[in-house]
Amino acid sequence: MQPTTITYAVDAGIATITLNRPDKLNAFNRVMMAELISAFDAADADDAVRAVIVTGAGRGFCAGADLSGGEKTFDYDARGTIKPGAAGTPDLSDDSARDGGGRVTLRIFESLKPVIGAINGAAVGIGATMLLPMDIRIASTEARFGFVFARRGIVMEACSSWFLPRAVGVSQALEWTLSGRVFPASEALAGRLVSKVVEPAALLPAARAIAREIADNTAPVSVALNRQLIWRMLGADHPMEAHKIDSRLIYERGRSRDTKEGVMSFLEKRPARFPDTVSADMPKTVPWWKPRRYE
Repeated sequence: MQPTTITYAVDAGIATITLNRPDKLNAFNRVMMAELISAFDAADADDAVRAVIVTGAGRGFCAGADLSGGEKTFDYDARGTIKPGAAGTPDLSDDSARDGGGRVTLRIFESLKPVIGAINGAAVGIGATMLLPMDIRIASTEARFGFVFARRGIVMEACSSWFLPRAVGVSQALEWTLSGRVFPASEALAGRLVSKVVEPAALLPAARAIAREIADNTAPVSVALNRQLIWRMLGADHPMEAHKIDSRLIYERGRSRDTKEGVMSFLEKRPARFPDTVSADMPKTVPWWKPRRYE
């Protein structure tokens, strides 16, 4: 079935996911949640995809949650979306109680392909928090950001209390979330939320150039493992945990066809042609590459 809230296209090894509700500034709803998760499933399953770019159609990246439900927007009781427990009250431990934005960010977190956010316009609420598990974020000069939850009477969502301070530091995360104010791309750059700000016409070319550098020069299995090592070691309580895992992976990869090709191509001064694939050749000792379903 064709998606209705996003588009998904693959060109020369680069998958582009475009949030596609431009008349609503790409506001997030449950359909978009499911379609984003399916798009990342498709990218992971396709060995031809080497990197993923996420951007928005029209003037906005994502203006946050679709508020067309009015005061019931965040009232799960009024919407009847959470299954009742034995006592007849909503069972908050049930899967139906989980935040939709968090399902998306967790799926991006587990991606086997590097993810580049190309923020073309307003990125507010879930539009800002869905960016946080993306590996590289670049913004147009027209982009605006806002962690506006306190101004809507709710709290940070989409696992952002875990992701945001790791991306920008505790003090900066607190300033943005406690005030809930919307800020420009220049401030996002200064606060390390994005790594680069470019003119609007240069945004997608810049994102594609980064994706192309990855696709043309690196081993896909190594990229998948490096991505997961960095993200997952953020929660380790001692560098020894990283030492144990990367020692095991150095052993696994050291005897791979990819490593032999990487060494010989360097010695022979030619471009590498890495034969291993994410679908068939990920090491079996660290099963990070089997993402759970989040829709």
